[in-house]
Amino acid sequence: MMGFTYYFWYTLSKITARLFFSFRVVYPERLIEEGSLILASNHQSYFDPPLIGICSRRGVYYLARKTLLQIPLLGKLLPHINVILVDRDGNDMSALKSVIRTVRAGNGVVLFPEGTRSPNGQLQAGKAGIGLVIAKTRAPVQPMRIFGSFEAFPKGSGKITAVPVTVVVGEPIRFTPEELDPKNHGGNERVLYQWLSDRVMEAIAKLELPR
Repeated sequence: MMGFTYYFWYTLSKITARLFFSFRVVYPERLIEEGSLILASNHQSYFDPPLIGICSRRGVYYLARKTLLQIPLLGKLLPHINVILVDRDGNDMSALKSVIRTVRAGNGVVLFPEGTRSPNGQLQAGKAGIGLVIAKTRAPVQPMRIFGSFEAFPKGSGKITAVPVTVVVGEPIRFTPEELDPKNHGGNERVLYQWLSDRVMEAIAKLELPR
């Protein structure tokens, strides 16, 4: 379901992406549109959250820094577009708990395993946070890879360039109970969480633009 405000910005984002970035989605039929889901993507630009969101036909949830609430208008908008607020340091356990509750409730949540935007457009190592969410929710993971958003609006740049942007959707990953059992990872939950994150990043890395 999409509320009016979410639907408005969803539609505006889709139109803008197509007009300025020739936006396209490859293998959209792979995307799970019902039930609990973690949409896991690489992270290249501020544009990435809405670009991943408009791939789905349903409303999905996002993480955003609490400091954005201080921006006029945007601060009032965020609560209406499915945003889960997180402290800037990225270690906000209350936000992770909110993500877990949201996924368990049967929703899709967009997560970036790398944690922050890539400084050079290349894939970075995944962090353990997404692994914790996977382990606690046992939800399927939809690997997705964005191509072109770094060239469109790279980290540290104030310039937006109209270049083609494409999202490639991978096959869902469904981890088995055995894979999610800490006993099979030396009895160490942290090791499990990092292993899950690494697996997701491997799946993202395998996604390529069709020739």
